Amino acid sequence: MEELKQRILTEGCAKSEGGIVLVSSFLNHQLDPELMMHCAEEFARLFKDQGINKIVTIEASGIAPAIMTGFLMHLPVVFIKKKIPKTVDESWKSWVWSFTRDGETTVCIDRKFLTENDRILFLDDFLADGHASGSIIHLCRQSGAQIVGMGFLIEKGFAGGGQFLRDHNIKYHALATITRINEDGSIEIA
Repeated sequence: MEELKQRILTEGCAKSEGGIVLVSSFLNHQLDPELMMHCAEEFARLFKDQGINKIVTIEASGIAPAIMTGFLMHLPVVFIKKKIPKTVDESWKSWVWSFTRDGETTVCIDRKFLTENDRILFLDDFLADGHASGSIIHLCRQSGAQIVGMGFLIEKGFAGGGQFLRDHNIKYHALATITRINEDGSIEIA
């Protein structure tokens, strides 16, 4: 998606150490609703007519594009929580390694909102090493839900997440793929 690629190149920056990409001006801190809607339109186009009945994301930066995609596709959106709340009686649980927080977090989803009747589309901001994707795979195995596909705004093509998903036979689309982070912090996009 050309608009997203241009925003990454003009407003994004990176830290060559650790592969951290900062897109805080339009995605991870401040949001650009028009850009999020354009991304949602692309996800809706890519995943239409696939029998999806629910969109799932994980806190927090995947929520905006997931909600907009859900709106366009007329589907409910549920997000995986990064802490187990007292308000949830029974949940499916997994864990995820947080790239930005550099630590492991227990995640959960209420059993009412992920069942064997669900055919889900998982949406998130980044695909890096595939940790969040691994969590949703684990949660779906517990619940019996089927993953129809996954969508990411940005893939770090130099990380192992894409191969992880291909190894698990999961169809996914990334709207922009970063192929390299240079020592000066500049970003290269496919």
